[in-house]
Amino acid sequence: MIELGYMSYCSGEVRGDLSKVIVGKFCSIAQGVIFDLGFHHNDQFVSTFPFNMFYKSAKHITSHPRTKGDIIIGNDVWIGEGAMIHGGITIGHGAIIASRAVVTKDVGNYEIVGGVPAKHIRYRFNPSAIDMLLELKWWNLPEEKIEKLIPFLMSNNITELYERAKIN
Repeated sequence: MIELGYMSYCSGEVRGDLSKVIVGKFCSIAQGVIFDLGFHHNDQFVSTFPFNMFYKSAKHITSHPRTKGDIIIGNDVWIGEGAMIHGGITIGHGAIIASRAVVTKDVGNYEIVGGVPAKHIRYRFNPSAIDMLLELKWWNLPEEKIEKLIPFLMSNNITELYERAKIN
């Protein structure tokens, strides 16, 4: 199951139903993205085969298949085409996931990751700019205010955005 926040769009696919995907506001999720929510085989058992799914006598055995938990995606996140996000992952606000990346661990606010497995490439902005954006939380502003801020949201001038948002 996927819960999409306001104005977010997703062409991705959810695999498994043991957990859910929670997407923030204003997220862009490209086609071919896979959210892997579970049916993981238990590697702590002697056999990784899910006997409890095939034998009535084993139905009482739990934790197989299993999930690593929900996928939580912050606001204003862009996930590129064909990326795979594993269960139990949190992706911070403003993050970018490169196309075809396989995300196996949490991604920070405004962090760009890519590769297999996904690794840190860089942060989108310097620490003080990230702090301003996280304080501002523009995605929570009323829609009419967001609309007035669009020219600043579609620029690289974070200070101007911050000041205009605080004034209006």
